Amino acid sequence: MKVFSNSVTYNYSWEEVSTANWRKYGPWNNKSEHVIAVDTLSRSVDPSTGILRTERLITCKQSAPEWLKTIMGTTMEVSHVYEASYVDPAARTVTMVSQNLTWSNLVNVQEEVVYRPLGEHQTQFAQSARITALCGGWQRIKNSIEDTLVNRFRENAIKGREGFERVLEMSRQVFAEEKERQRMAAAL
Repeated sequence: MKVFSNSVTYNYSWEEVSTANWRKYGPWNNKSEHVIAVDTLSRSVDPSTGILRTERLITCKQSAPEWLKTIMGTTMEVSHVYEASYVDPAARTVTMVSQNLTWSNLVNVQEEVVYRPLGEHQTQFAQSARITALCGGWQRIKNSIEDTLVNRFRENAIKGREGFERVLEMSRQVFAEEKERQRMAAAL
């Protein structure tokens, strides 16, 4: 098993980040073009805690290294990820856990992301992923697969941060324009 971890501080409030999170795979994010579909499977609010729980299926188009395609005997161009998220307004956290569905009999990727406020105008993003190749006794292949996936996480973390910064910027702009529109309408 290999572990990847990453931490970023966004200069946006928790309210802005937790709202923009639902748009991070949309057209404002030019760094997430590999995400080809996001389907909401269920959404509910726990009446006793106020926690919003959402389950989504994320479909991605990603290429695997040629050596891995050869071993698997396929192109591995489309993959599916199950994500469950929990928005806790009382604790002011957004927690997302995800698990690969594609090739889960060969590799297990479990990711957790948590957003929490750092004061009024900053939000901490903490990401961790546990990657386990399930190749039996082939330790060299197992290590290569895990190392490749850790490197992929590292590369995607940089793109993810850049893309989400753009989503946050666009969200702030759109909300400011909407507030101004509502202020003008109320003044009439």
